[in-house]
This record gives sequence, structure tokens and C-alpha cells, in this order.
Amino acid sequence: MNRKIYIETYGCQMNVADTEIINGILDKEGYEICTVIEQADAIFMNTCAIRDHAEQRVYGRLGNFDHLKKRNPHLVVGILGCMAERLRQNLIEDQKLVDIVCGPDEYRKLPALIDGAFHGGKGIQTQLSRVETYDDIEPLREEGITAWISVMRGCDKFCTFCVVPFTRGRERSRSLQSIVREAGTLVARGVREVTLLGQNVNSYRDGEADFADLLVAVASVDSGLRVRFTTSHPQDMSDRLIEAIATRENICSSIHLPVQSGSDRILDLMNRTYTRAEYLERVAMIRRSISAVALSTDIITGFPTETEDDHLQTLDILEQVRYESAFTFKYSPRENTKAWKMGDDVPDDIKGRRLEEVIALQRRISLERNRELIGSEATILLEGPSKRSDTEWMGRTDANRTVIIPKGAFEVGDTIRVRIESATSATLFGTVVGRTFAHGSS
Repeated sequence: MNRKIYIETYGCQMNVADTEIINGILDKEGYEICTVIEQADAIFMNTCAIRDHAEQRVYGRLGNFDHLKKRNPHLVVGILGCMAERLRQNLIEDQKLVDIVCGPDEYRKLPALIDGAFHGGKGIQTQLSRVETYDDIEPLREEGITAWISVMRGCDKFCTFCVVPFTRGRERSRSLQSIVREAGTLVARGVREVTLLGQNVNSYRDGEADFADLLVAVASVDSGLRVRFTTSHPQDMSDRLIEAIATRENICSSIHLPVQSGSDRILDLMNRTYTRAEYLERVAMIRRSISAVALSTDIITGFPTETEDDHLQTLDILEQVRYESAFTFKYSPRENTKAWKMGDDVPDDIKGRRLEEVIALQRRISLERNRELIGSEATILLEGPSKRSDTEWMGRTDANRTVIIPKGAFEVGDTIRVRIESATSATLFGTVVGRTFAHGSS
């Protein structure tokens, strides 16, 4: 009987893509991936270490496994991913919470680690690699019309608040040929949209080919395939990349461009390698070149030494850029980073108040941006039923806006033309104008 493996995934899309790689490795070795935790012979948590809150959630979840351990004394519990790399000794040696700790560059060794754990052993593999990209591994994905494609791993930017270079290692890119081949396989399976993933995708490099070349190559696989990407670093948002997005109809016109702060002083302390003026110049170039582009961003409040004036400059850059959406966070100190040594001198209540001000402002801007679209038409890729009602469908526009429409005689994967009738800060509501592409048609 095959051993059953259950995996919970926390954190970013990179972790989701990594879980698919892990599933592919384990499936090839004869393990069965299961979705019911009570049936599992081994439970893994694929973890995130970007913020302290994510780590505390994982520690809390490990405590929840006690009743499963009591019911099955031979149950194997493991930690994978970024948290494994950061806290390997504490997890397996000090607190003895888990049997296996495996970092993001060691997933090929998981079958041997699992086999050893079933025979009573403990295993730690967390060495980082300068070459591992899992280029030859076929990810095991759930069926669907969208898919993630990991195109590179690690990061060389060393932002002072970020643990990624320490938990995922330095940048290395997959071959362009293997990514294009994977995209072709996904299209043949019925996938209608792919998102190219990396900590900093626009520093991708394969010989002479850069990320603009990769985007064009993937978009050329099938003109009906939507192509997205995340995440970009403003410094590497080149004119060639902007031109590629502008000139290829099936490269989606939505760009996630993290600014983190509107203050030059804080940007310098963060080692973001661009100034406020340089960032705004890139935004202006993007808006001039790409019709109806939608921009999103990341904001950190309460970075060490952040003053009220620094905070006001962040609010001002939100007003200037007018993002469609923003991911907002209170600063969370991470060991080994340079910011850790700066101290954490902004009181938590001030961080929280500033965060709420950022959220409130962005919510207003998002609502205004969405209301500007009322009366216009858009094309959406139908993803499935709405979460709030079984009488509605949900789809997304090229610009990554969520649109809710009345349920009709459609299928997941259909491309629908809609008219926008109303809006909230997060969602558009529309009526159907027509269907432009039925899923499964050629």
C-alpha cells in the first residue's frame, strides 16, 4: 500500500508552486498525495518566514497535530520551505516538534527523508544551492484553467528587511526552453492562463535572453493563453519589458510593482536601490506605454526610524500613483537581516495606526478607480462560481480585476464580454454582452 502524504501550504505563490514540485517528486516515487489529513501517513507544512505572524501560525498549527499523533504514533510530521531553513535546529532538535526539516533547495531528498522517518529516524536537509531550479521536475497540479510556472528562484537584492536571500538563496533562472515547453504542455491540458513566478522575475536571465524575451516566448506559445507575472523589482522594470507588455495582446496589462515606502530616506535604509523620483518615472513610462494598465504594490509601515513625515510621503505616493490595489503590512523584524540590527523603534500602536491610514486611503482610491469603469466593457476569463452566491459567476479581466456576473450557460474557461454596471473597492459587477471564446473550442 502506498504511503499517503498530506501537505498544507502557507505564504506566497512561490510556495504554492513549490508544493506542486514536491507533489511531482513524491508522486514519481510512488507516494500518494491525499487531501484528507486524518488519512495521512505523513503531514508536511510548506512554510513562509517572511513575517513573524506566518511563523507563529505554523507553530500553532503544529500543536494541533498532537491528537493525530496520539491516534497514530507512527505519523510523520515535517516542515518544508523557508521556515525550515530559518528554524531547523529549534524545530527538530530543541523542541522536537517534527521529524523532518527540508529547505526549499533540498526537495529531491524528501523521498529518502520520508523513508528514514518511517523507520524511526530524524532528518534535516536545508543547504541552499546556487544551481537548483527543479528544471526537470514536472509539477503535479490540480486540474484547472490557471497555473503557476516558477521561472527562477532566490534573490540577489538583499533588501534590509527581507529574509529571502537567506531562506531561498541567490538568484538562478530556469532555461527559457524548459519554461516554454511547460507552458505548451499546460495549454494542451486546457490551461488558459499562466503566471510566471519568481522573487524578482524581471531579473530573469538565460544566456542572452532576459525576462522580456521570456515573456514574448511564452506569449507566443498560444495567442489564446493569458500570461501574467509576479513579482517585479522597480529597478529592473526595463523599457524592453514595458514594450513587450504593451505590444503583446495576451500579456496581461497588470503589473505588481512594490514600492514599500514613499520616503527616500526609508527607501535608502531598506536598500531598495531606487529613489522616489526614479520609481515615479517608471510608473509614468508604464502608463504612457501600456493602455489601461493596472498597478498594484506592497507597502510596509513602521520600518525602523520611520517618522510621521516618512509616513505622509508614503500616503502621498499612493495618491500620486493611484494603484488599483495594495498589499500592506506592519514591519516585522527578521533575524539575519540588516534591518534587524537597526532595532524596532516604532511602537506597535503607531505602526497599526499608520497601517490603517494606508489601508483606508488605498480602499478609497481602489473604489474611485473601479467606479471609473462603470459603463465600460471588459473581457473576463471565467474562473468559476462566485464565493458569495451560487447564482453568480466570477471572472477576472486582463487587468486582474474581479468581475461578478449573473450565472448563465457558461463553462469555466470561457472568455466573456461584459459591461460593468457597479463597483466596490475590491469587485466589479457586470452583465454579459457576449461570449468571445468557449472553453474547449479551437
